Amino acid sequence: MTALLISDLHLSPERPAVTRAFFDFLSNKAATAKQLYILGDLFEAWIGDDDPSELAGDVQDQLKALSERGIEVYFQHGNRDFLVGKTFARNTGCKLLPELHLTSLAGVDAVLLHGDTLCTDDEDYQRFRRRYRRPFMIWLLRRLPLKKRQQVAADWRERSAMANANKPENIMDVSGDAVEQTMKKYGVKLMVHGHTHRPDHHQYPYGERIVLGDWHHKGWYVEADGRGISLNSFDINAIEPGV
Repeated sequence: MTALLISDLHLSPERPAVTRAFFDFLSNKAATAKQLYILGDLFEAWIGDDDPSELAGDVQDQLKALSERGIEVYFQHGNRDFLVGKTFARNTGCKLLPELHLTSLAGVDAVLLHGDTLCTDDEDYQRFRRRYRRPFMIWLLRRLPLKKRQQVAADWRERSAMANANKPENIMDVSGDAVEQTMKKYGVKLMVHGHTHRPDHHQYPYGERIVLGDWHHKGWYVEADGRGISLNSFDINAIEPGV
């Protein structure tokens, strides 16, 4: 059984090559798998399941087509698309996962998460996250008028870019203590996450951590099957228009 894991595509109308590469990935690589895990930040911003954009509709149609082929599709919220809700799940056939999900990959006990909760040294972001990821705030945000949500999303992206430009690189990476505590708490030997845009394998005495990359010049995915678990990439610009 093959499982594929991706994160941090940051799909937006301004990046058509990434969208094209994602749809090609779904039609080819993912179509041969048993499971596809999307570990957050599929979208650059998701303003709600009533998003009327062409991109939102096309992505949902493509994921639905994959689900209808019998592929199990799982979606975990990221910091850019935490307003994805039950309507999106119904439209796509995806199963929404909690912010921390325990599973088995290639026979290895694993924990899957977006990765932002591990960046505990970034205190400003963690305060923001605690405030806006509360159930009441999510309920409230989903009920704002569409134009207001669009403005809020634009403001958040601008503020995030400005804040990150002035932060030391190490603050925006995961905390080693948080990684160790999480893996030991749940008794797993493998952790897979995204968020930091720093694709790599990390080996520890207590297990392994695999970090997915963001889809920019390359598309990144983890593949787990009978041969083991690997971190892979491909050239996004190699996907020709119309393919």
